Amino acid sequence: MKKSVNTLFTAAALLTGAILLNSSDALAQGRTRIGLKGGLNASSLYYDSQGATNKNERIGFHVGVFAQAPIGEFFAIQPELLYMTKGASADYKVLGFNGKNTFKLNYVELPVLATFKLGQAVELQAGPYVSYLLNSNVNSNGDFGTGISAINRDNFNKVDYGIAGGLNIYFGKVFVGARYEQGLQQIATSGAAKTILGNAKNGVGLLSIGFSLN
Repeated sequence: MKKSVNTLFTAAALLTGAILLNSSDALAQGRTRIGLKGGLNASSLYYDSQGATNKNERIGFHVGVFAQAPIGEFFAIQPELLYMTKGASADYKVLGFNGKNTFKLNYVELPVLATFKLGQAVELQAGPYVSYLLNSNVNSNGDFGTGISAINRDNFNKVDYGIAGGLNIYFGKVFVGARYEQGLQQIATSGAAKTILGNAKNGVGLLSIGFSLN
């Protein structure tokens, strides 16, 4: 599994580099977009844990850069490099103790998206992503105490991967977009993370606004 994840990450990185290094060739065929984007995330962790109720999304954000290289009139490849917050919150009731935990997982993420153009303004996108875990913690508020505690990063798969799909609508150089990403990798591997989260996988919805620099 780790070998396949590493292969996917390497392939995505090489593809991104090739697109950026050969942007002059893409310009000869059509307009290459390079720009900035950011927005809001609503992320969930899909897991079963005894005593966990009222599971809610973690509201966070993403920010980063993108490049879109046209391949023909109606198709393009768009790699992105994003800082991405993920996680979820849940109430707990264990042995008479009550409270709320918010799990916070922060990643650097590389999606590589096939982009289908519906005219000049609307785009449909789908493709894989890989992401690397930068840090992790849990924010607790309840009978067990209040505060932020680090969860050992070694208890998680440092590399997450999955599939993404969504759309963008352009207004000149500005666009708004919506996307959903579903992780395919179990995020916890051992220790407290595995005990609490079990076989949890990331899921996140994104609302973005961006700007093309050219």
